[in-house]
Amino acid sequence: MRREEKIALAEEIAKEMRNYRTIGIIDLYKIPTKEFKEIRKALNEFAKLKVIKKSTLKFAAEKAGEKFKKLLELNPNQFAILFSNEEPFSLFKKISSITSETYVKEDDVAEEDIWIYAGPTQIKAGPSISDFARLKIPAGVEGGFIAVKKDTQVAKKGDKISKELAALLRKLNIKVRKVRLNVLGLLYDETLYTKETLNLIFEYPKLLTQAYQNALNLTVNIGYPTKENINILISKCYLNAKALENLVVKNE
Repeated sequence: MRREEKIALAEEIAKEMRNYRTIGIIDLYKIPTKEFKEIRKALNEFAKLKVIKKSTLKFAAEKAGEKFKKLLELNPNQFAILFSNEEPFSLFKKISSITSETYVKEDDVAEEDIWIYAGPTQIKAGPSISDFARLKIPAGVEGGFIAVKKDTQVAKKGDKISKELAALLRKLNIKVRKVRLNVLGLLYDETLYTKETLNLIFEYPKLLTQAYQNALNLTVNIGYPTKENINILISKCYLNAKALENLVVKNE
C-alpha cells in the first residue's frame, strides 16, 4: 500500500471513530479465515469490523482526538478495529454469543466434554480402525465402513487434546472448537472498558444470585421475617412445634 493510500485509510478510520459511539480493538490471532468470515457476516447486523495495522490505528487516533489514543494501550497480535453504536456491555455480550465451530488441534484444551457417538462413519475399513483402538473406542466394520459400537467419551472439559484424538475427530468431521472474536477492549465516550471489566456482565448474575441466597439464609437462621422468607419461617416454626409436641408426648 502506497503512502497516500495509508494516509487515506487512516483518515477514513479517524472519521469512523468520531461517527460511532463505541470503538473496539479485536485480536484476530489464531482465528481461521473461514470462521472469521462467518463471524464477520453475523456481526454486520450491529457493528462494523476492519482489519488494520497498529501504525494505521496510531495515525487515525491522533487525527480523531485525544480520547482515542486510549485504544493504543491495547496490544493485539493481529489488529482489527470495531465500530458500533451500542453500549459496551450489551455489545460485548452480543459479540461473545457469535461463534463458529472448527476442528480442534493438538494441545488445544477441550471447552466441554467430547463424545464420539455410536453409529456408522464415512471412514472405509482398513488401517484407520487402529486409530479407534488406540483411543479405546469400540469399533467394528459394517458394510465396508468403520462403525462405532458404543457412545464413548474421548475427552473431558479441560483435557488437553492429543495429536491422535485431533486427527481422528478431523477424519470423523467432528468440530468441537468454538471460535469467537477476542475483544481486548471497548472505548465508550471517555472510558476504555477492558476485557476483564466487560466479562463482569457474565459474572454479575452469578454473584447477585449467590448474594441473594446468602441473605435469605441469614434472615432465616436469625429468625428475621421478610416478605421473601416468611413462608420458610412459618414452615420452620411448624416443624419445630411438631417436634416439640412429639417430645412432650413421648415423655408423658
